[in-house]
Amino acid sequence: MNSTPVSDAMIKTEAKRRSHVVLNAWETELAKKLKAANPKIQTFVYKDLSSTRSYACSDGVDDADLPTGVGYCEADPSWFLNGPRGERFEYSGYSGHWQMDVGNPGYQQAWADNVIASSKAFDGVLMDNALFTCDTYHEGVCPPAYPTDEAMRSAYVSMLANTRQKFVDAGLKTVANLSGARLHEGAWDRYVQHLDGGFDEWWLTFGDRDLLSEYPQGWSRQLAEISANEAKGKITWVQPHHSGADQPFRYAHASYLLVAGEHSAITPVSRTDGYGDPAPWRAEYDWNLGAPLEKHHQVATNVYEREFRCGTVIVNANKTGSAPRVVRLNGRHIDEKGASVYFAAVAGTTGTVLRKPC
Repeated sequence: MNSTPVSDAMIKTEAKRRSHVVLNAWETELAKKLKAANPKIQTFVYKDLSSTRSYACSDGVDDADLPTGVGYCEADPSWFLNGPRGERFEYSGYSGHWQMDVGNPGYQQAWADNVIASSKAFDGVLMDNALFTCDTYHEGVCPPAYPTDEAMRSAYVSMLANTRQKFVDAGLKTVANLSGARLHEGAWDRYVQHLDGGFDEWWLTFGDRDLLSEYPQGWSRQLAEISANEAKGKITWVQPHHSGADQPFRYAHASYLLVAGEHSAITPVSRTDGYGDPAPWRAEYDWNLGAPLEKHHQVATNVYEREFRCGTVIVNANKTGSAPRVVRLNGRHIDEKGASVYFAAVAGTTGTVLRKPC
């Protein structure tokens, strides 16, 4: 999604592997090529829900294709979100990103109208930055218009609810980046009710050595995002962060398989905002476990299992470094190294995907 060069060979390979792809507004030709290679792939255009970009305006004229819903130069001054001294909020760490007032009805309607008019080449819209706290991107400073986290969340619910029907009528699916929802009870469901799905940009692994274990706002709450959306027939995208090392990959991948269904998708990223080339393909993605035979269930404290027709998935969500738990398998299985096993020893924040003959 960072406009890196894409060869025809890459399009042919990746279009068949991926169920969804997010592109920039100016990548309509790439969207067409992906659709030609795989008519089932769903293309989404990136649009920031919460900002306008001053770098996308030159000589008083906004760019034709924007990463936002409203151009900086054409934005009504009342749509900008102001701080305690009347100053406009610029995203900390993201120069040229100016925060907008998502609770403003004029901004809401202009954002939706502009995005719909410019997104006809896509199947849907990724709405980035559906935020949950009033001081996101300006730590410790909340806008007078939304002095509490609850006030800020209500403003986002207002925007999503008030624009929902426009996107439905336009035939565009909507998925919002709901990163951090696990920290706010009920927030994921509250936002998703006005969307076609949610994206958790930081899911379970935040680096090779920073793996989310179980606690009230931890592992199970992030798995519940997928479970809740699957029950409603809604999309869930999740994105672990790791280098591809075995432990974080297997922990995230196995955890995903405990709850995933036909509306879910996962892809890792190796660094923050590392949206260049597609993530490397792993052999495990091609393993056919067959249909799930059950929902995941607990077999020991914070240890979960899900059996499939052609395999078994086990995850230990206890803290990293905690002792392995041994789980007896239902017959002979093949582990990730190709060895035959009848038991699985799974340490804290690790997972395993085991295959069986079928």
